[in-house]
Parts: sequence; structure tokens; C-alpha cells
Amino acid sequence: MARRSAVDDGPTALEESWDVPKPQSRKKGWGGGGGRWWIWVGRILLWTFVLVVIVNGIRAPFERFTAKDGATTTVSSTPTGDQFPVSAASTFALQFTQIYLHYDQGSAQTRAEQLSRFLPADADDQFGWNGLGQLSAGSIEVSTVDVKDPNNALVNIVAQLGTRWVQLAVPVYTKDGSYVISGPPALLEVPPTAQVPNRPGIEHDTALETYLKDNLLTGFFTAYAKSDGVILKRYTGDNPSIQGLGSAVNFGSLGDVNAPKGASEERVVTATVQWIVPPTQPRGSESMVTQAYELTVVKKGDTWNVTSIRGVQAGS
Repeated sequence: MARRSAVDDGPTALEESWDVPKPQSRKKGWGGGGGRWWIWVGRILLWTFVLVVIVNGIRAPFERFTAKDGATTTVSSTPTGDQFPVSAASTFALQFTQIYLHYDQGSAQTRAEQLSRFLPADADDQFGWNGLGQLSAGSIEVSTVDVKDPNNALVNIVAQLGTRWVQLAVPVYTKDGSYVISGPPALLEVPPTAQVPNRPGIEHDTALETYLKDNLLTGFFTAYAKSDGVILKRYTGDNPSIQGLGSAVNFGSLGDVNAPKGASEERVVTATVQWIVPPTQPRGSESMVTQAYELTVVKKGDTWNVTSIRGVQAGS
């Protein structure tokens, strides 16, 4: 005999479909005792199972839908529209230059094979070199990138040739994520050295300059070199942002101190310091370097504290 649907016909049908035994004649006493108690347990378990199936059936497609909408997507590094891929093109041009500025007539074939990955199919395999002599470049770094359009740019690379510095303009063409050196590079002069503007003159607070030299900055820079937190607190007012150099150098001497006049109890002053630099090689000797600092000092009572330390910018 065919069984009826367990879901459509309710609990009775469920009992038949799962072959749950029919209860015998009820005995007097507690209704939860005997076989009847096991029937109710079976019904509870069965309906729990059915509800779990239904809930999971509804939840699964919903989770798939929301997971699809909220999934993390990987953004392609290939630019779109009018964006030239400056970073990738710079890397490509730098790799090319490291081969282009190194040659030796004894290994010309190796150079040609290495260059082939960067050049158009019809290019000269030595890309302009006559196969004689020797060249070896030192430091090679990307300087600037002059973008012409979404596909073309000149990558300007600064390189050291012996004692001289030159700039190499490397034309790069890109399309659909591929790159090629589109023409012969050009050696150019490096950008000229800029002229630092003269610092504006100040009216010196000589009394403050003397105080800073005699009572503050020598002790401060000595503790700053060693990262001596206990001593630094005396000169910084326990400023946690000033940690020191961790004995990378030792204090040598204090040079010029310049403090402007003013009524404010906060001043920005400059100071030069001569550091003693330990050698980095076991048999090396100590050296000395002079450096310049800009410090903010604040008066508290009869004393001054250093509240910040930084390098000196042009025009300061």
C-alpha cells in the first residue's frame, strides 16, 4: 500500500510513514507513562527535524545571495580610461635600465637575450650599442614620469656612471597590461641643484640663548642621544613623545643656538649639535657629524622645557 505524504496529512500520517507503533489501550494513572510517552517524544523529534529542514532550505539561498553581494572583489591593477600605469611602467623601465646601462663585449649575447624581453620584435638586439667596450652603472633610481597620454610616457631614471650622475629618459608604451620600450632612450643632465633661500633674520633673545646653552640643551641632547628617560624628564617635562636616539650616537658638543625675542612663553629655537658616531665595523673609528634642529621650548615657572624636536626646514 502506498504511503501518504507525511507533511500533508499531519501527525497521524507522520506516525504511519515512520511506522510509529499504535498505542495500546490507555492505562489508568499518569498520562505520561508507558508507550504513550515515547510516542510524544517521537513526534517532537520528528517535527523538530522537519522544521530544521525547512529553515535551512530557506536560509541557504538567502546566504548565497547576500554572500555574493558582499563578497570582496579584486580590483585589477590594469588602469582604465585615461590613467597611465605610472607605477608598473616605472618598474618596467627600471628593470630595462639595469640591463641597458651594463654591457661588456665578452657577454654581448647574454645582454641581447636579456634585453629582448623589453624591446619591440624588430629592434636591434643590442639597442644601439656597437658591441665594444664596457659599462657598469651604479645606483639606479626612478626620478619622474612624464605622461603623454594613456599609452605613452617617458620614465626618467637617474643613474651613477663612475663619478658622474646622468638622467636616462626611457620611452614606455603600454596597452592592455603589456609594456614595451618604444624607442631608444636618451641621456640627459640631472636636474640642477636648487638654491636654498636665505633664512629671515631674527632679533635675538640673547638672555634666552645663554640660558638654553648653559642650563637646558647640553643636558637635553646628552640624554636624547642615549634615550635616558629619567634625565629626559628633567628637560621635557615628562613629554612621552620625545624618546631619544637609543645610543645610535653620542653627544659631542653644542653649537649655535638661535632664539627670537618675544613676549610669549613658548618659543621656536634652532640649535646645531655635533654628534659622535660609533663605527659600524669592528675595526672602524668614531666619526663626528654636525646637524641642525628646530625645537619648541616652553617656560614653566623659572625653567624652560623642550616640548618638540624636529629638523630645520628651509626658510626657518
